[in-house]
Amino acid sequence: MNAKKELQVSAIQNGTVIDHIPAEYLFQVITILGLDKCGNSVTFGNNLESKLLGRKAIIKISEKFFKDEEINKISLIAPHAKLNIIRDYKVAEKKIVETPKKVVGIARCMNPKCITNVEAVTTRFHVINTSPITLKCHYCEKITDLKNIRIV
Repeated sequence: MNAKKELQVSAIQNGTVIDHIPAEYLFQVITILGLDKCGNSVTFGNNLESKLLGRKAIIKISEKFFKDEEINKISLIAPHAKLNIIRDYKVAEKKIVETPKKVVGIARCMNPKCITNVEAVTTRFHVINTSPITLKCHYCEKITDLKNIRIV
């Protein structure tokens, strides 16, 4: 007996598939990667069944291939995300998201008196722990954990 496989999100010919995104963070990942301003075809599915996460999201971007530095930004909110590089409808390469040592300009400091929340200063954090994610503000040294991370 043949098991019938059905895709919940349509296949792409060439591009990148980002899988295992926690469902509640789908739109933050879209914002971080600038996909809301992208001219390429972007398809996403949300609240899909996942053995790992319970519910997950998936994003497929046609004709777009990210640099490692770009994609690692999403590790703050989607540390288990996996990338599939698609060429001619087949998976040509698989990548795992890695947390960078520094986070610049994508998260907000939780200290309301931090200079980054008072003046037009780009936020900078040092990653002091990756599991669970913990950031230390470069300017005020306030510690921000996963539940308090706010994406700029």
